[in-house]
Amino acid sequence: MKFVLVLVLLLSIQAANAEVDATSVDFDSQTITIALTQEPPQLNSMKATDQVSIVILSHVIEGLVGYDRRGNVVPGVAERWEIDDKTATFWLRKDARWSDGSPVTAHDFVFAWRKTLEPATASEYAFILYPLMNGEAINQGKMDSSELGVFADDDRTLRIEFARPTGYFVKLTAFVSYFPVRKEFFDKKGGRYAADATDLLYNGPFRLTEWTHSASLKMVKSDSYWDKDNIHLNAINADYITSDTRARLNLFIDGKIVHTRLDGETYKDALTQRFRIRRFSTGNVFFVEYNHRPERITRNRNLRKAIQLVFDPNEMVNKVLATPGNLPGISPFPVWLNGVEDKFRREYPAPVTDIDVEKARELLETARHELKIESFPPLVLLSGDSPTAAKQAEYMQGLLKARLGLDIKIDIQTFKQRLAKMTSGDFDMVNAGWGPDFDDVMTFGDLFASWNLNNRGRYNNPAYDIQVRTAMNSSVPKIRMDAMGELQKIIHDDAVILTQYEQGVIYLMHPKLKGVVRRVIGADPDYTRARVVK
Repeated sequence: MKFVLVLVLLLSIQAANAEVDATSVDFDSQTITIALTQEPPQLNSMKATDQVSIVILSHVIEGLVGYDRRGNVVPGVAERWEIDDKTATFWLRKDARWSDGSPVTAHDFVFAWRKTLEPATASEYAFILYPLMNGEAINQGKMDSSELGVFADDDRTLRIEFARPTGYFVKLTAFVSYFPVRKEFFDKKGGRYAADATDLLYNGPFRLTEWTHSASLKMVKSDSYWDKDNIHLNAINADYITSDTRARLNLFIDGKIVHTRLDGETYKDALTQRFRIRRFSTGNVFFVEYNHRPERITRNRNLRKAIQLVFDPNEMVNKVLATPGNLPGISPFPVWLNGVEDKFRREYPAPVTDIDVEKARELLETARHELKIESFPPLVLLSGDSPTAAKQAEYMQGLLKARLGLDIKIDIQTFKQRLAKMTSGDFDMVNAGWGPDFDDVMTFGDLFASWNLNNRGRYNNPAYDIQVRTAMNSSVPKIRMDAMGELQKIIHDDAVILTQYEQGVIYLMHPKLKGVVRRVIGADPDYTRARVVK
């Protein structure tokens, strides 16, 4: 299941009792104030791809199932289900309601899943619905969405036909792309759907009541939620939106927010404040993604291999990130993933690259001849605008200049604009990352398949696709994991990406806020069952 590690570092006896002012929490009203790192780019669950939007959506909309604090699948809109290799049936609870009082029905799931797969929606996560009968053909424009193998037998019975056995299907239904959408409301809103707080319907524990774009938003407890008696917070105020870790630490110190992540610099300040610092392994892998499109010189394998031979993931973790918990990036398959009988990486050790600057320079010269260029033009490295992202980009810029003589132009963009440039292919390299969407090795394995629109560099390798199909079409663990082992080898040998690190974060949490869940899969952090104590 999910490996959610929350390790408390007791920095001193006083640290356990360190507290900040209580303005960020209020016991009587059960309200908290948080800061978002970015403006949510997309609150249409049929199109959302980023973690910020997914966190918000997971608090205000509920799917068929969810996860408990231990990572176990638990009922959501569905109160029970039955699944075999060919079909699945979900029975919906009768007290599931939208925020306008109307019932959540099986028809809402049928509509949402069909709409997500329609080519006109251009959902980058459409592939996650390919286990549904005819899902892939519909997404490729070969069939009409009405032929999707999903049926509302009645308002409370959702029946599904599979294109292939999918043993982890119930876990998929917890992801935002499987969330319901009420057709009547969607049609009424038209192009405005999900644009503002009033342009969404909510069926989750909270509903969005205010949204001042790029500034703040507010979620309040929903009176129509079926399990409202077990929701303790009455409001979550996101009064601040900033990617600046220094600004967020100052807000925490001033008692303005309940939670903040630390980086290498703010970590030192937190130590001096004697706060109780916590650590959590996110399960995410961060990497440099190359643009493999024909017009980009990063399509050249020898260029990518040269970069691979001069990069040291240990240096990235220890000198650049310089915070506890990060692991050197050896494989795009993180260490927590399960294999056949043990951890995947124990059963299928990742290929290791030894630093070899001389060999790298030879490969670079070979690449120059293959590309038929006199010299390498500056390569554009697309990066986010956070201090950590800027530091990583500057490190890569200096490294590639010093060891390979390559000039790197850093293109720093806001979160939303970076996503847009990644989608359009406006980069040579981009600082990217991937976190698990569901609890199965496939959530990393199919990332660079040719049909996956989250494959922003548009890597296209038939041999890679064959292995993904092999794993997709089998329910035998050994066959699936052997295929994943081959994918791991292809990614290394073809230098598809430059894996940098597996993310571990250190953070501060207000001591009066209890029940916040940190998790590898799903919303993180999850305030759904949190409460303020005296």
